[in-house]
Amino acid sequence: MTAFRTLDQADVKGKRVLVRVDLNVPMENGRVTDATRIERVLPTIREIADKGGRVILLAHFGRPKGRDLKESLKPVAEAVSKHLGKPIAFADDCIGESAAQAVDALKDGDVLLLENTRFHAGEEKNDPAFVQELAKLGDLYVNDAFSAAHRAHASTEGLARALPAYAGRTMQAELDALTKGLEAPKRPVVAIVGGAKVSTKIDLLENLVAKVDALVIGGGMANTFVHAMGLGIGKSLAEKDLAATAMRIIEKARTSNCAIILPVDGVCAYEFKAGAPNHTYGIDAIPEDQMILDVGSQSVERISAAINDAATLVWNGPLGAFEIAPFDQGTVAAARHAAQRTKEGKLVSVAGGGDTVAALNHAGVADDFTYVSTAGGAFLEWLEGKSLPGVEALRA
Repeated sequence: MTAFRTLDQADVKGKRVLVRVDLNVPMENGRVTDATRIERVLPTIREIADKGGRVILLAHFGRPKGRDLKESLKPVAEAVSKHLGKPIAFADDCIGESAAQAVDALKDGDVLLLENTRFHAGEEKNDPAFVQELAKLGDLYVNDAFSAAHRAHASTEGLARALPAYAGRTMQAELDALTKGLEAPKRPVVAIVGGAKVSTKIDLLENLVAKVDALVIGGGMANTFVHAMGLGIGKSLAEKDLAATAMRIIEKARTSNCAIILPVDGVCAYEFKAGAPNHTYGIDAIPEDQMILDVGSQSVERISAAINDAATLVWNGPLGAFEIAPFDQGTVAAARHAAQRTKEGKLVSVAGGGDTVAALNHAGVADDFTYVSTAGGAFLEWLEGKSLPGVEALRA
């Protein structure tokens, strides 16, 4: 991508390369339980090491208040080493004498992980003095942590201003995918936005209706829109106090020539539990004593038709309570249809956000989408049209 400096423009041989990665991985009893984020940064680490660079990894872990060994990256270093297939050195601080000594001991092609950057208050404050302490350790800076790029922290934004800065391969892939999804997409563009609450996605919805050709609204947030239009939703989850906001978004969509696609039927039950007896009702006939837990088959047909019309699909959030069968069927059907269109070369599909990744994995199609972002907050802020400090610092 020409808009950002990438490893293609970096001469790393013999250089100390500070690489910001996302190693904030789930742990249980000192072991990594999901290595997805580790696997995503391996190509960048390998490329720099293979080209003779000295790789110095920077990462945060958890939300420590000062030095807290329960939040140490040391166990993560062992997991990275295992997946990388080569030894990784570890320094018990990210600045100061111990870090400097560990960096000085590196030879070309070696890899070192520094201790949790958030052990220092200067990290989240983007303190210039802390930035300079980090900068002393490197000749170049590479950011491969899109998921932390919405934070203006020392290791994500400050360093990019202090040293020659480049996007790593994972960051580059993310930026390429998001550009294809919203900045310079092939039209028509359809967005699917689901999840529980409108309140968490007002900015997202308002930005999308001005950018996409059709917007599918599902999940609990669809109930708020249905209620706003004067229809009964029984005991369904909804933010009834946001009815005016929902109507404002509908009106903005109308003036932006964006079609809003809401459910036309819903799968309802008396209670939210696995295998609960359920029945599908038209959206204008929801019983007062039941709750909508998934979109119905007619809604899935409408969503599939919208996907058929699309050249680009952007997806954030499930269409129903996909964690519990049988209320996963709408999300699974739509996801599999989008995956099939993608495999046929008829659709560019970009998805992201924690629940979305889980839903696509549940449907067994995450690998069939054009790109699935593991970055929750950063992905959402990009979709909301906000500039991300860690990304802006990499612009060519």
